[in-house]
Amino acid sequence: MAECAVEFVLEKLKTFLEEVKVNLMKDVKQEVEYVRDELERMTAFLRVADAAEDSDPELKLWVKQVRDVAYETEDVIDEFMLHLHRTNRCCPNFLHKFIFSIRNLKIRYEIASEIQSIKSRMTDISVGHRRYSRKFSHGSDLVVVGDGGGVDRRGDALILEEGELVGIESSKKQLVTWIVEGESRLKVVAVVGMGGLGKTTLVKKVFDDDLVKKHFQNHAWITVSQSFKVEELLKDTIRQLFDQMKLPIPQAISTMSNNKLKTIIKDFLRHKRFVLIFDDVWSIQAWEAIKYALPNEDQGSRVIVTTRFMDVASSCSIETDGYVYQLNPLSEEESWILFCQKAFQGSSCPKHLTDTCENVLKKCGGLPLAIVAISGVMSTKMDSNVDDWNMFNYGLGSELEGNDQLESMRNILLLSFNYLPYYLKPCFMYLSNYPEDHLIGHNTLVRQWVAEGFVKQNEGRTVEEVAQGYLNELVNRSLLHPVKINDDGSVKISRIHDLYREIILSKSRDQNFVTTTAESNMVWPQRVRRLSIHGALENSEVERYGARLCSLLSFGVGDLQSTSSIMQLLKSSRMMKVLDLTGLPLEKFPEVILELLHLRYLCLRNTWIKRLPGSIKKLQKLEMLDLKGTYITKLPNGILKLQHLRQLLVYHHVLSSYMPYDYVHGFKALKGIGCLKSLQKLCFIEAYPGSHVLEEIAKMTELKRLSITKLRAKDCVVLCSAIENLSKLCSLGLRAVEKDVLDLQYLSSPPPFLQRLYLGGQLANFPRWIQSIRSLVKVYLRWSRLSDDPLQYLQDLPNLVHIEFLDAYIGEKLCFKAGKFQKLKLLDLDRLESLKWVIIEEGATPLLEKLIIQQCNLLESIPVGIERITNLKVVEFFDMPDEFISPLRGDEYLKVAHIPEVNHTYWRNGCWEVYPLEETVANEKSGKIRAPIVTTREQRNWL
Repeated sequence: MAECAVEFVLEKLKTFLEEVKVNLMKDVKQEVEYVRDELERMTAFLRVADAAEDSDPELKLWVKQVRDVAYETEDVIDEFMLHLHRTNRCCPNFLHKFIFSIRNLKIRYEIASEIQSIKSRMTDISVGHRRYSRKFSHGSDLVVVGDGGGVDRRGDALILEEGELVGIESSKKQLVTWIVEGESRLKVVAVVGMGGLGKTTLVKKVFDDDLVKKHFQNHAWITVSQSFKVEELLKDTIRQLFDQMKLPIPQAISTMSNNKLKTIIKDFLRHKRFVLIFDDVWSIQAWEAIKYALPNEDQGSRVIVTTRFMDVASSCSIETDGYVYQLNPLSEEESWILFCQKAFQGSSCPKHLTDTCENVLKKCGGLPLAIVAISGVMSTKMDSNVDDWNMFNYGLGSELEGNDQLESMRNILLLSFNYLPYYLKPCFMYLSNYPEDHLIGHNTLVRQWVAEGFVKQNEGRTVEEVAQGYLNELVNRSLLHPVKINDDGSVKISRIHDLYREIILSKSRDQNFVTTTAESNMVWPQRVRRLSIHGALENSEVERYGARLCSLLSFGVGDLQSTSSIMQLLKSSRMMKVLDLTGLPLEKFPEVILELLHLRYLCLRNTWIKRLPGSIKKLQKLEMLDLKGTYITKLPNGILKLQHLRQLLVYHHVLSSYMPYDYVHGFKALKGIGCLKSLQKLCFIEAYPGSHVLEEIAKMTELKRLSITKLRAKDCVVLCSAIENLSKLCSLGLRAVEKDVLDLQYLSSPPPFLQRLYLGGQLANFPRWIQSIRSLVKVYLRWSRLSDDPLQYLQDLPNLVHIEFLDAYIGEKLCFKAGKFQKLKLLDLDRLESLKWVIIEEGATPLLEKLIIQQCNLLESIPVGIERITNLKVVEFFDMPDEFISPLRGDEYLKVAHIPEVNHTYWRNGCWEVYPLEETVANEKSGKIRAPIVTTREQRNWL
């Protein structure tokens, strides 16, 4: 973390010295350069020190001092830049600037004084750096990245007794089958999952299984550390193999080269059937060092790898056409059984403790290691009263820090944090902003990381693309758990495990990284850098905490008193870069925001604001403006002054049981909006006569997502020309004025990387150019009223995953031809009023997972061939007539019996009533009547 803070301030210092050198006094410039040089000298050592600080209190203090001085340097730079900006803004000519600079010499001397103070502190810190550098160079006990405080706790995963294991049998059975059956050539089985899930425990039970022992001639278990050395790994393997056979270990292996060691292993294993376990593999490089020592023969040999990383698991298994077993958390039932076994020695939980235990168990998130450790602590509190148990529940975060019985579990989880690359640590700790169980939108998180300055642009990639790579790394490392997946396979929404959240909350408090108001009677740190408000902000003296505030996020703040406190806080927050006021009861744009001249990210989503002031132009550094869900329909010309703006989201949806034609309202196009050449996302802009918006859009060549509404037939020639100019476009939404025609035949060269296409309005003809876009993943056709079967034009798109037709086709039959739609997973047929038959020929849509049919009132039966689609998981019939549903309860039921979830759903009394078909059939046979599952309109999106 300290390294990241230093790297960030070094970037700022570089820019600072280049841009403002004429405004600096000579001695101040030299002192700034001294601070820069000292910080540069420390960066290499900080990477090690950051991970080792937990094991060395003195080192921890030194790292804190470096981090603090980096933050203070950043603050001074920002203060000076703010001063310069105000000088330039207030002074129209050189004379005025000169006079203004004289009047503000006091401010300049104050800044110079702060720089001198920082230099003085930097001198003392440098002495500590030299001392620790010498200590490190002479082979001290400092741990390297990922050593988890210098104590290896992974062996603790093997201490569970057989009677304590829950939910392991099915996983064990699957793994045993994979390794003793199947092809005779060498195969690798990778078991992947987050730390504490029980990967080692599971594989150890497989390794010790009698069938496995008898099946293989040679067995070896090798634990791989994060900081592994290839030669030590190979030597360990040799020792185990030779010891097992009671053979003397080859002489001089301590001096052998890696290649010689690999040759010994390969010769030893040749013509033998072996099973090797490589436990806790942390990198692809570690596997690369291992695999060349293994003979690839037809002996039925197997290798099992455990890892926390999905890319490692895939890399290990793919070359041998092996298997990846993703270990999941225990179910609620399994978790409860394991918890009671440990906490109550197998007895049932006392009724007066049930609620508290359920809350504690929820935080364990199905993690066996956590359940065993925490229930073990709670078992010592059997004689305590309910209040003591509740205190343990609410103070679990501090218990993780201070309870020796939980140290082992904490260190195992902490390994994943300590082993993070330096650039991922602040990104992961940033998640401590979010409340418990919060669903984290990846687009939002990417924007916040970028605005905070956590992301460096790589050559050939935008900062947003780099940030998305960071997110993928956290998911791959099992630190973020996907909740909702995009059609292209990327993660849209995820959640952080409660215990990892507790760890980063603790780290954030310790390093003053994020301050949250969720805690009652919270103690504010002396300097607040990032503030996350959960529910309310009651402190009446918050103003004094805003001077160094660079980020403020709000969650669930709905009362006027808290809103007023936030506005007071913003008055002193001159350094603010990220401001998210989602859901606040604001009717007017807060004028105080206009003084936040460093602001890069502004989110006013789901507020009641109706108008944006022209003075928004003062926010010259603004990159992201999110006005989704507000009542703003017109933007001021001042927006055009925001030349760094990269994302502009201005729209709100119309709530209805079924999607109306005007389901989304955007904003009227601005004359001259084409000057915003940095824009990547523009949603939803309304075309209107005389705006020349389409000509303007053609100038915005950085656009990746674009949505335009209220198009007219006469706009289509210019529209097509503009789209051809947007070669980076990935998502395109076009909607015509109701009862007008969207004629897209003039588009001959569509954006080559287009993935998502949303067309709304009557189409003159199906746009044939769609057939040429090989990257298309999602196609929505709404109110298109096509007479030709649109499937014939979509069937050969190699990456098409999601199709939605809403009043898009007026024909009687849709036919999915044999062998077509090989990637299709989601199909939604909505209000196709003339449709009578859907036919799925053999070999078509083999990967289809979800099918929705709604208000297709003339459809005579379920799709022909649906019984052949074995991958189907969910089928939903919304507001379909009883003549269609009735056969499903009888003769047609067998055709859908293989599908895990089949529902027929109706909109009644302002909500959806869901009837699971399997239960309906069972209830009719038994004569029972069961009430439907009732869901809201919003919940339907998750069905």
